[in-house]
Amino acid sequence: MIYDDGRAAEAKAIQILDVAARLGISGLRAAGLERVGPCPVCGGRDRFAINPARGVFLCRICDAGGDGLALVMHVQGCGFPAALDFLLGAAQAQIDPAVIAERRAKAAAAEEKRQDYEAKARAWAIRDAREIWHAAHPALDPAAEAYLAARGIGFATGWPPTLRFLPDHPYKKKLGRFTRTLHSGPCLIAAIQDRAGQVRAVHQTWIDPRRPGQKAAITGPGGQPMAAKLVRGSKKGGAIRLTPPGTSGVMIMGEGIETTASAMAAGVIPGAAFWAGVDLGNMAGRQIRRPGTRHSGQPDLDDLDAWTPPPWVARLVFIQDGDSDPAATLAKLQSGLRRAAAARPGLKTEIVQAAPGQDLNDMRMESLKQ
Repeated sequence: MIYDDGRAAEAKAIQILDVAARLGISGLRAAGLERVGPCPVCGGRDRFAINPARGVFLCRICDAGGDGLALVMHVQGCGFPAALDFLLGAAQAQIDPAVIAERRAKAAAAEEKRQDYEAKARAWAIRDAREIWHAAHPALDPAAEAYLAARGIGFATGWPPTLRFLPDHPYKKKLGRFTRTLHSGPCLIAAIQDRAGQVRAVHQTWIDPRRPGQKAAITGPGGQPMAAKLVRGSKKGGAIRLTPPGTSGVMIMGEGIETTASAMAAGVIPGAAFWAGVDLGNMAGRQIRRPGTRHSGQPDLDDLDAWTPPPWVARLVFIQDGDSDPAATLAKLQSGLRRAAAARPGLKTEIVQAAPGQDLNDMRMESLKQ
């Protein structure tokens, strides 16, 4: 089989949604810039996503991802040559060099167009995020205070300036070609800041003021439940800074606001800084793929945009929730800590685990009931 015959470049130029259609993948719904739904290999409800702008897919459980060729290999369970044959037909014995050059030029033009679209989409999302942030109220509403208090969360030194509130914020989702408003109501807005402290995304949590401690119940057009939390903007490499740097050189980081704030409210490690990493993927960055394993736990250090701690951090503690796949969760946290240690020589790192089946906020609420 000839690999460097221009077919790979031609295959990569095929739109990934067209690849998905040829593979018979269905049941995906629009979720922002992505199409989300069950994985064609392992099932589930929303663990699988395709990002048409970037031309990539990801399954959180299979820990599989990549371009259209990788999608064919994932679904068909085949190797690279068979994936090429699936998309383009069997390779010819001899291919005119002019054809190869034409294929590569076509692929290069498609990649340039994709990158331009992705850059414009990211800039648009960041602009939206900043508009939401500036529109939000710096002083939290009693409904937001009641939501957090019911989850055992309070801030002894006052509400963080990175948390704001909107009393009637629209919940917008892109469904097909159009963006629709599925809900509007009270919403906790958190700033996701980059390394320079600039707001590049917002984390939005819609709450139900009639049920303190509960998120809003939001449904899609078909009646399917929708996540009450959305991120708008460019979160990669950012974090939600619930506290200033602190005085101890220690940073404690969980995925979400509630998990991280629960550790803060419990008073662990006085003088520590508490930042939320938004999600596991953001905390981990890109991992190196190892044959025979779904979760290598080894960071791809070429991923220069991934999150790393500021220089003042001497000890980094990640919180591992117990309500998600333990192997995948642990590997992602290990990847993030190893990346941090590579970026900050001498950094001390550790993982603190929540009880099986619970996150740290679950544990805190249980302890307050006793």
